[in-house]
Amino acid sequence: MDFKDFKNNVLKLSEITLGGMEAQFELAPKFRQKYTQEFLEARDAKKAAVLALFYPNSQGKTCFLLTLRANYNGIHASQISFPGGKLERSDASLENTALREANEEVGIQPDHVRIFKQMTDVFIPPSNFMVTPFLGLLNYTPILTKNEEVEKNITVLLEDLLNENAFSTAIITTSYAKNMLVPCFNLSNCVVWGATAMMLNEIKMLLKEI
Repeated sequence: MDFKDFKNNVLKLSEITLGGMEAQFELAPKFRQKYTQEFLEARDAKKAAVLALFYPNSQGKTCFLLTLRANYNGIHASQISFPGGKLERSDASLENTALREANEEVGIQPDHVRIFKQMTDVFIPPSNFMVTPFLGLLNYTPILTKNEEVEKNITVLLEDLLNENAFSTAIITTSYAKNMLVPCFNLSNCVVWGATAMMLNEIKMLLKEI
């Protein structure tokens, strides 16, 4: 999709009703449960936010950014995710969290990003986080950096996400489970599964409305 066309549809995207958990759970591993509000309140999940950033590449095509997390001693090491992280006391809002983390992790200037939609929260059971995704627009191709949390930046063509051939399954082993068969997206030679795939599927369903 040309970035000019994407940008012209941002207002429409901001007004479309979200697919919510129904859209997310199309890409959820089978072991993942749909949690009730009462359950989530009892868990008192920590708050976090991520940024799904859309921008043009050198050919004027719409792209978005994913990152490969660094290999560290933690639950989400070496996984594909959006830039983002936990809410800090200094953050005025979760939107500010997403922008601050994108700046710290990959060098995105917060005041250059136009946030145009908040997506459905996703609960992350292994780390007890409730993550709020935000969609943002950047009018130029960013010069990306990396901090110690990021192994690699991954630029994905939006048209690849919209291609039905991107959907697949994979066998995954993590720090908390072995040899799981999970639904996933194959994007830029990366297997994207779990919470990030759930977020992406809701974004994909949203984009199919325009």
